[in-house]
Amino acid sequence: MTFDFSPLFRSAIGFDRMVNLVDSLQEAAGSPGYPPYNIAKTGEDSYRLTMAVAGFGPDTLELTVKENTLVVSGRQPAENDNAELLYRGIAGRAFERRFALADHLVVEGAEIENGLLHVALRRVVPEALKPRRIAIATTTAGRVAAPTINQAA
Repeated sequence: MTFDFSPLFRSAIGFDRMVNLVDSLQEAAGSPGYPPYNIAKTGEDSYRLTMAVAGFGPDTLELTVKENTLVVSGRQPAENDNAELLYRGIAGRAFERRFALADHLVVEGAEIENGLLHVALRRVVPEALKPRRIAIATTTAGRVAAPTINQAA
């Protein structure tokens, strides 16, 4: 029997292990399909979220980060009252999408271009949490030489 785990990865950015996604499984499975989006890994520690938000502008979109969750929401754009709409093929309904962010993942910026919202994210690990090399002290004729601590390259 084969299991498809792709739904687990749809709304998580920056997670490198399956264990971290278990908590967001229920939310990812129940998320609506509007608006569609892509998540791309653009470098070792960088990601790009791209959402199709045709008809929305910077004044009708809102991005919020709180407690390792990125929330992208859009309110319904104002319609032109002078025109009679004969067919509605472009969805313009309000939406809210939530994305679970891995630890130390920060939103660097967002831009809208040709109906696509691009959100740049980067993993920024604090210096205190980065690996460091610990030197081992040696003894010479009864004296203990002090070890030195070097930052890892």
